[in-house]
Amino acid sequence: MSAQSERPSPLVFRRRLLGREPLLGTFIKTPTGHAMEIFGDVGFDFAVIDAEHAPFDRAAIDVTLMAARAAGIAGLVRVAEPSPAQLLAALDDGAAGVLVPHVSTAEAARAAVSACRYRGGRRGFSNSPRAGRYGGLAMWPHVDAQDASVAVIAMIEDPEALDVLDAILATDGLDAVFIGRADLTVALGAASPDAPEVRNAVDRILAAARAADKPVCLMVASAEEARSYTAHGASAFMIGSDQGLMRQAAAKHHKDFAALKGAAGG
Repeated sequence: MSAQSERPSPLVFRRRLLGREPLLGTFIKTPTGHAMEIFGDVGFDFAVIDAEHAPFDRAAIDVTLMAARAAGIAGLVRVAEPSPAQLLAALDDGAAGVLVPHVSTAEAARAAVSACRYRGGRRGFSNSPRAGRYGGLAMWPHVDAQDASVAVIAMIEDPEALDVLDAILATDGLDAVFIGRADLTVALGAASPDAPEVRNAVDRILAAARAADKPVCLMVASAEEARSYTAHGASAFMIGSDQGLMRQAAAKHHKDFAALKGAAGG
């Protein structure tokens, strides 16, 4: 039995996230479907198309989300900006959810949720794209299916967000938060993501999320690091990216073969 067949359907990703199941994901930065298919075949639970920091246009996002469907992995999109148009495009193309960058106010959190929800929100309706099975779902079944399955995740990555965490996390319809340690590190002028001021910020976010009963996602370097954050309430973890993992593997092989060539030359 393959890893793909053992993994639950991507359609229940939001339910798994809200249920605090341990989830493994990564970022996709190469604008083709191939990397998404590979992570799906390996058995990752989700992968996030990085439209904020990688060269994804609408067509590339659409193709990569199609690959996610084919590979049985939940495909999410980190939008370039939290505009209603970009959020709508990602969801209509069939994203299982969105990562909303730089949510630093409760107003920004409410606006993002509103753009992603039909009932109680302002998401523009169409059941003709992939999300509505190209018209295969009638109006209200499509509305109910999308509102039930789409995950809205706010990225907390700005120092100003730390002062309004409770208000952000109290946003109705916001499913989870992603702790952006890299952006916090740069914004705080810290030496590294392990610096005391960054650790303090992360601890504040984790504590606020526990109080609000919201799931937490963050980047980690290893399963060991993930275990340390699990004890503090985090349940969804991202390991690098397609490009980063490829570079690590390539660098290792290059180093191994350099040693072999050196030995042969000696």
